Amino acid sequence: MVFDAHADLFYDVTRRRLAGETHVLERRHLDRLRQGGIEGIALAYWYGTGSEDEAFWKEIPNISTASDRLRVMQDCARAELAECPWLTAVRTAQEAEEAKAAGKMYAFLCIEGMEGVQNLEEIDLLAESGVRTAMLTWNEENQFAAGAKQDPEKGLTELGRQAVRRLGDRGVLLDVSHLSDGSLRDVLKIAQGPVIASHSNCRALCDVRRNLTDDQLRAIRDAGGVVGINVTNTFVHEDPAKQTAEMLALHAAHIADVIGVERVGCGFDFCEFMGPGNEGVLKDCTCIPDFFACLERLGMNARERQMVAAENFLRVLA
Repeated sequence: MVFDAHADLFYDVTRRRLAGETHVLERRHLDRLRQGGIEGIALAYWYGTGSEDEAFWKEIPNISTASDRLRVMQDCARAELAECPWLTAVRTAQEAEEAKAAGKMYAFLCIEGMEGVQNLEEIDLLAESGVRTAMLTWNEENQFAAGAKQDPEKGLTELGRQAVRRLGDRGVLLDVSHLSDGSLRDVLKIAQGPVIASHSNCRALCDVRRNLTDDQLRAIRDAGGVVGINVTNTFVHEDPAKQTAEMLALHAAHIADVIGVERVGCGFDFCEFMGPGNEGVLKDCTCIPDFFACLERLGMNARERQMVAAENFLRVLA
């Protein structure tokens, strides 16, 4: 059974609920989640404005700021979760175990980019609403930090440094996926407790900014964290012919070789529901068993595969 430490399903929930649908997760996603063996999932508030996504938000009246987008997504997520008796929102691994014992899936709530958060008091509100992990940026530069598509040497702002401390005080784990190298470095200097990278691969195997260098992997290990592998084609290999489940498994194996199998997890970032061209090296979550079959062929035993599947991330979410 698998815990997927990064999913953008609230994006689909939001756009469909605003168009009048209800029970989006149950009607459009639950069967595939079950087929993929997913026992739990980290649901991210991702309200970014890439070119296609900006068009989606522009269709919604009275939405002019990132704070507006975040508020609307939170409202839609709350309404959706209220319709999911089969899913329990949790904050700890113990609560996840209790949900499993009750025959339910579990969900940790996350925020992917804090452009819509204006001050430290709003961080407190996020924590009170159940958010357990937080990324300071998506790909943008904002009031806290620089994202992966920005100046790679740009670090945290002073407000960003305060935010890292405030998140730690409130029990919210820092997630460094999407940060610039400089901002990632600053987070690791300041953060108290584990720091994760929920959905990032290895720069040694695919040299893109969204992936992590071996030194960054070691720093996350030293911070007590875990790295989740990501199915996005261009983060797996530059050559389309090598954008395969087998290559994805090699990323997991590389992380295990560099920092230990106990530091590898799943953060698949499936996006096929966003439309054609968003499929990854695994087309959707029903293909998760293919990835674990590749790990087995690489020599990862059953105990190690279960650590990767769920146990490693749940350990840091205790």
